[in-house]
Amino acid sequence: MTPGSKQYLPPEVLARIGRLDLRARTVVDGVLAGLHKSPYKGNSVEFLQHREYTRGDDLRRVDWKVWGRQDRLYVKEFEDETNLRLFLLVDGSASMDYQPPRFAATQGLTKFDYAATLAASLAWLGLSQGDAVGTAVFDKQVTASVPARTSRSHLASLVKALEQPRQKQPSDFLAVLRGLAETLPRRGLVVLCSDLLGDREAIFKGLQLLRQRGHDLAIFHVLDDDELDFPFDGPTRFEGLELPEDLACNPRALRAGYLEAIDKFLVEARSRAAATRCDYHLVRASQPIDSVLVNFLARRNRLRA
Repeated sequence: MTPGSKQYLPPEVLARIGRLDLRARTVVDGVLAGLHKSPYKGNSVEFLQHREYTRGDDLRRVDWKVWGRQDRLYVKEFEDETNLRLFLLVDGSASMDYQPPRFAATQGLTKFDYAATLAASLAWLGLSQGDAVGTAVFDKQVTASVPARTSRSHLASLVKALEQPRQKQPSDFLAVLRGLAETLPRRGLVVLCSDLLGDREAIFKGLQLLRQRGHDLAIFHVLDDDELDFPFDGPTRFEGLELPEDLACNPRALRAGYLEAIDKFLVEARSRAAATRCDYHLVRASQPIDSVLVNFLARRNRLRA
């Protein structure tokens, strides 16, 4: 099955499922059908991989041969130690409420709906594998948060947090990420679902703080097709979601400059993610979520193998 398979559900179909937990279950069913091999390892004590040494690790597990070759400290991980502590961080700022005009009558998914469904689906998958999963929704601050737990019944708490009413303020990435770096237990996978529309310096400085605490990092950079392709034609009024200003214009006069600016934005996001060692994924809000997750899990499986 390929990512373009018709067996994957487009977001407009998922939008007809009102409850987030049911949307997530539908996505997970598609993910499980799309995976040829589980991305999770079993519970043996065989050597699995190296990871970079972080302060507090047992020095007896340092691979000194690797240190001799690379002059960097790595420790050995074994398969019975690979259950994740997964923390899902969802951007709840006002810009995440963008919805294409074509969906105005059909109530398609906003970027936030897409990101929340993606996070809930990852939570379902993680809990089914015995991983500890937590989540937080944020804008200027964390507005809803649930600590990591392993019980499958914990999914209801995670979904409830993702469905909390939002204040829809601009994001303060640095304050939120710094707070998480100071409070989250070490050695987890932190997944950020966001449009990254904010101070990029602050975003990646905050992510670097998490990396320094030993966390693995992944970004789902969720953008709408309209933001990536700028398909508007004819007189258009653009309403600000995080700024009070509106703009009435002929979009054809702006298209070339806008597309150049969005391309620079994406190049910067990718390069900064690479520099911070974040697993970066650009996601169009028109992509089937189950397909996105199949590719994500398969890639992580390849990296671990």
